[in-house]
Formats: sequence, C-alpha cells, structure tokens
Amino acid sequence: MRVLVTGAAGFIGAALSRVLLARGDEILGVDNLNAYYDPALKQARLAQLTAQPRFRFVKAELEDRAAIDRAFDEFRPQRVVNLAAQAGVRYSLENPRAYIDSNVVGFLNILEACRHGAVEHLVYASSSSVYGANRKLPFSVRDAVDHPVSLYAATKKTNELMAHTYSHLFRLPTTGLRFFTVYGPWGRPDMALFLFTRKILAGEPVEVFNHGRHTRDFTYIDDIVEGVVRTLDHVPASDPAFDPLQPTPASSFAPYRVYNIGNHRPVQLERYIEILEACLGRTAERILLPLQPGDVPDTCADVEELARDVGYSPATPVEVGIERFVAWYRSYFGQ
Repeated sequence: MRVLVTGAAGFIGAALSRVLLARGDEILGVDNLNAYYDPALKQARLAQLTAQPRFRFVKAELEDRAAIDRAFDEFRPQRVVNLAAQAGVRYSLENPRAYIDSNVVGFLNILEACRHGAVEHLVYASSSSVYGANRKLPFSVRDAVDHPVSLYAATKKTNELMAHTYSHLFRLPTTGLRFFTVYGPWGRPDMALFLFTRKILAGEPVEVFNHGRHTRDFTYIDDIVEGVVRTLDHVPASDPAFDPLQPTPASSFAPYRVYNIGNHRPVQLERYIEILEACLGRTAERILLPLQPGDVPDTCADVEELARDVGYSPATPVEVGIERFVAWYRSYFGQ
C-alpha cells in the first residue's frame, strides 16, 4: 500500500514506518522537525528511513494547508496515519496556541486532504489524556470523556469529534487510537524514562511527581506499533449494534471507531524507577514533588475492543522494555 505517515521522524512514527517498509509498503513521511525536543534525535530516526528505497520525506507543518494538499496530490496515499501533533501536557500550559495550530487546524487539513483524496482509512493519534478527571479504572472507550484537565487533552478530544463528523458526512473511515504512555528505544527525551536515565547516569537528582505514588499504563513501543498496523489494516464500517438512544463514544452508525491502545498493566512510578535503577546499576537521588497541573493520578487501559476487533495483545513486561531502552540509550549516547 501507499501509506502517508505524519510525524514520521517522531518516536512512534519512525518505528511504525520501519515496520510498514519491512512488509513492503511505500511510505511518504511528513514531519516539521521542530525543536520541541532535540531535532538531532529526529534526524537520526529519519536517517534510518531515508536509506530505504520505498521511503520519501516531506518537511512540512500540518497547519500549512498548501504543503499538505501538495503532498497528498503527489503521493496519492491509500491510507493515512496521522501521528504528528504538538505533544506534551505540561508544555500546553506554556504555549497553548501551538496546540490549536498543529492539533486542531493541522488535523482539519489532514481530514480535508483525506476526504478529497478518497483515502481508504485514516488512523490518527488520540491520547489517554482525554480521560482527564475520570477516576474509574480501567479507562474504557465506552466512558464519557467530557472533563479534560489540559489543553492538550482537549485538542485530542476535539480530533475525535472532528473525525466522527467527517466519517458521518463524507463516509471517511476513521480510527482514533488513545495511546497510553509509550516508551522504549528511540523514545522522546521529554518523557520520564529518558529524563530519569540521563539524570541518573549524570549523577543528578530526579524530580518525582506525586511522590512516586501515581500509576501509568506504560506501553512498549513494539506493542504499540503492532497495534497500529493491525488497526490500519482493519477498515471500520458502520456498527450495526450502535444504539442512538444509548450511544457509546467508541463506535457509530458512521465508519468510525475509537480504541484504547495500552499495556493494561499499570505500574506505580516508584516501581518504574526501581526497575530503571536495577538496569543502570545505580541509585537515583529523588526530589519528591506534588502532582503537576494537567497530570492525572492514574491511568489504565481497557483494551477489550481492540483485542476483539484486531487481535491486539501487548506482550512486553515493563522489566524487559526498560532493559531494552537502557541498552539502546547506552549504545546511542556511548555510555
């Protein structure tokens, strides 16, 4: 297939592109290579892809309508995976307009290009952050998500609403994936595992929010990518069981689905740090802090629908995933 992947130089986008190339797909990667975190890591991920003959790359902002339309017109993708976004919960408190530009205006450009390009299936990144103030665990796609606690979360909920509108009006098949704390080799430097590893190896203290008591559904990158590929190959149709008198946010009479994609095995942050310490052979000095604004105390994914529909089955224990990350980190940075 011809697959257009936005955010192709990002953590998930690069890993997904490698897998799609390995199975024979032709990929057009789109990324703006911004400086939200070190662009050198993005360039290193991208270098692995550009060496492949079936990979092409376009540097563009999602909010640049002309550039997005041109990419679609020239490549004519059959399917699209939209992973590009302004990421990060805490940064949305500092630079809210970046989230509207990329995550809302940019997503509209993707929807319009898919509509006019007769794309067979749009898979897009949502986030576990949409659950916001919800406290019932595990989080289920059947639950309402009307109380976001960060602008980032609000933009991801907006993406789901926009996608449903296009699925309804234009019969564009769309699938949203609510990612739960993805980690692993080539991961993002702004995420906890990367930050903790760098600081522990440098002998610096690590900031542990909520005193390490909150839990996260840490999900290994390989499990995530397998789920994305399975989802991409499973084009949604109208849900015959959809009841407009008792509607669920997870499906519709339109060709629309939303799924959780997580490990379904939450781990307390303090335990996560202990595993990292064992892998590094060093003990972290902890600075214990309260929960940050915009963060939620706990996450846990109910993945029943994704398992049922595409056979998703995450298989990587956090002990194995952290060990693989540490091995990559030492190799990449020569430590």
